[in-house]
Amino acid sequence: MWFLVQLVAVVAVSLLAGQAVALVDGRAWPSLVVGVGAAVVSTLVYSAVVRATEKRRVVETSGRTAASGLIRGLILGVAVFSLVIGVIALNGGYRIVGTTADPINAVGLAGFMAAAVTSEELLYRGVLFRHLERVTGTWLAFAVSALVFGGVHLLNPNATWWGALCVAIAGGGMLTSAFIAARNLWLPIGLHFGWNYAQSAIFGSEVSGNGVREGILESESSGDALISGGLFGPEASVFTLVAGVVVTVVFLWLAHRRGRLVPIRRAAAVEADAQPSKLAG
Repeated sequence: MWFLVQLVAVVAVSLLAGQAVALVDGRAWPSLVVGVGAAVVSTLVYSAVVRATEKRRVVETSGRTAASGLIRGLILGVAVFSLVIGVIALNGGYRIVGTTADPINAVGLAGFMAAAVTSEELLYRGVLFRHLERVTGTWLAFAVSALVFGGVHLLNPNATWWGALCVAIAGGGMLTSAFIAARNLWLPIGLHFGWNYAQSAIFGSEVSGNGVREGILESESSGDALISGGLFGPEASVFTLVAGVVVTVVFLWLAHRRGRLVPIRRAAAVEADAQPSKLAG
């Protein structure tokens, strides 16, 4: 029951956040302010609903881990995508043709993506994965939530089964394993934002088939779609798949070392970051 309450709350606030960002789309600084504000409001709503329904401290959105998680995730997301697009370029699948006419648009994209990735992480990791893990344990919840995350991308323009599978394995794998290892939402939010921002606002490439939003660099892709990702963008590249699997394995190894993999027999008792299941103070 609480799963449905939280799901409805997160979806509702995500839709409102999307509408708010759409109202200022195309205006850089208003988009930044509204987008970041929408991300903050979405997180506060999630925290309030979880606290009210589960009667516990919402450690996965604790302010104490926010800065470090976001910064580390951001750096990792930008670094991994930069490595991937560099390898794609070396193999003839991507090249920079210049800079855009109005690079300040990259500022507005930061707000748009902050709102979008925060909503997705609250939904897929904060609600879906977390509740599945309580019932099934880590491994099955990991697989199901990653597949759902990839499957939803079939609704995107220029979507392909291969692209959705890559998103499930690489994107869903990286982001879910980051949550498992850290047991907070800040790391996957930062990682998701860093990847998407580098992909669109910096390198000017397609994001999951949704088209190119003008940022800093103007680019073009060519050649074998397995290398470039084709119309779906670099996320459908075999190099993205390899990078995603490597990062996922590292995060899962860290999660194992930290004792954060939940077996089925303990699934119903899992608590984020081993915190007591009660309200603080």
